[in-house]
Amino acid sequence: MTEPKFTGGLVPVVVVDAGSREVLMVAYADREALDLTRETGFAHYYSRSRKKIWKKGEESGHLQRVLRILVDCDEDTLLYEVEQEGVACHTGHRSCFYRTLDGEEISPRVLDPDEIYGKGGQKG
Repeated sequence: MTEPKFTGGLVPVVVVDAGSREVLMVAYADREALDLTRETGFAHYYSRSRKKIWKKGEESGHLQRVLRILVDCDEDTLLYEVEQEGVACHTGHRSCFYRTLDGEEISPRVLDPDEIYGKGGQKG
């Protein structure tokens, strides 16, 4: 088994839809989050802002079933191939990559985030 290289205890995770190959999001995992992902089959990440592990969809119900985990050639980045329930982005977009650097929205919002999390609710 290949062991990923954690930098500062974290490894970046690129998340793609297993069917379409669309990039859904990028997050970070620590050893515990990676182990939980492998044990449960559902994506777990480490929140750098909240300083804790979170299961994707624990608040919203928009879970990510991880079908396969790939590691890059340098062994310092992971790629999760997932089946996404609902949307991946807390803004209500299917993907977190819904706009250009110039601010042009290239993908429509699918759901109202207030309906997902409630007003002022936590994302996840």
